[in-house]
Amino acid sequence: MPAITLSDHFGYRKLLRFTMPTIATMIFTSIYSVVDGVFVSNFVGKTPFAAVNLMMPFLFLVGVVGSMLGTGGSALVAKCLGEGDHPKANRIFSMLTAVSFLSGVVFGLIGLVFLERIVLLLGADASMMESCVLYGRILLIGLPFFILQSMFQGFLVTAERPQLGLVFTVVSGLLNILLDYLLIVVFDMGLSGAAWATLIASAVGGLAPLLFFLLPNKTMLHLVRPVYDGKALWQSIANGMSEFFSSISGSILSICYNYQLMKYIGENGVAAYGVIMYVQFIFFGVFFGYAEGTAPIVSYNYGAQNHAELKNVFQRSLKLIAVMGLVLTLLLELTVAPLTKIFVGYDAELYALTCKAFRIYGLSYLLVGFNFYASSFFTALNNGKVSAVISTVRTLVFETAAVFILPALFGVDGIWFAILCAEVLSLVLSIAMLRKHKERYNYA
Repeated sequence: MPAITLSDHFGYRKLLRFTMPTIATMIFTSIYSVVDGVFVSNFVGKTPFAAVNLMMPFLFLVGVVGSMLGTGGSALVAKCLGEGDHPKANRIFSMLTAVSFLSGVVFGLIGLVFLERIVLLLGADASMMESCVLYGRILLIGLPFFILQSMFQGFLVTAERPQLGLVFTVVSGLLNILLDYLLIVVFDMGLSGAAWATLIASAVGGLAPLLFFLLPNKTMLHLVRPVYDGKALWQSIANGMSEFFSSISGSILSICYNYQLMKYIGENGVAAYGVIMYVQFIFFGVFFGYAEGTAPIVSYNYGAQNHAELKNVFQRSLKLIAVMGLVLTLLLELTVAPLTKIFVGYDAELYALTCKAFRIYGLSYLLVGFNFYASSFFTALNNGKVSAVISTVRTLVFETAAVFILPALFGVDGIWFAILCAEVLSLVLSIAMLRKHKERYNYA
């Protein structure tokens, strides 16, 4: 089967072939947190499981540099490739790799210094404090590797090697599963075992692509001696602002969910929300993976001024996302019980609560893909401002407001309906932005 290049014409089959490795990569990346959750919940206990759920928003927040520079930088690098300027593309890519690693070192050290204060701000009680600090301290040590891993996911697609990104992720994901079993079950290391398993797997996932780009390869991207380029760095940051604000908003949102759930339900509510988040990582990974997989195609054709192909990819993507949303919603409704049982089957009350919450929350999958794609599409067009507006308003404004307003009106169920309300409002915003800019970019 011939290799797919960014300059190809994309039908439905070729779009799926090109994006499937990225989708699979996002799913396997999600396995890190999911596997930790399953092992911690079943072999360490409900309280450490709730502690992990409380820490995850903060850990994702400090690791956002990787996804921001990976997404925003890939858009700029792919645009340079479309314009035929390969040396410039490699210079920018190399600089962003160095910046990503150094950012991980700096943010990791800052996090370690202030970790106990941060845990208190997140709302940990006395029973969860020790577990939160233990888990956070170990993962902050490996933050540079986690950031590199996130950044390289986007650039491997831009280098036309999404399959290689999948291989790296599968290997590190399977390693994470194996180490979780060995360190938690066999060697009885408890929560620290889960954290070390994730750190080691992230190191493999970050260093393997670094080695690939350092050695001679047949792709359009190579690591060269990094040279600081303030303009390119700022443009990459601006392009990736939607990912930055989305992660910040998502972290704040998770903290708000946990706060409301502690208020209305208690520890069981936080645990139930944690289960939903773990499964959501996998399901949302389909939408994230497709958006990330098509972004270099959009950026390349935008740089090459191939408006016909830009329009073709945009229109076909909307149809594919509609089908994905329907399939994933039906799949979730059919698998709620067994998925929940994997995490909290040992607690009947928590199991029933989580199943009910899942069935409500899962309805949002019908719409969320369109909002993810709209934000990613504008990032690929090097318009980080519009992308950031869509992603930030979606979570920080619409969903955060719904989390506080709906429970006051409808009780606990209002918390689970918050995301559906937010996605409806966000879809209206996404459509408005796409209509407003269609003539500027010639995609419709």
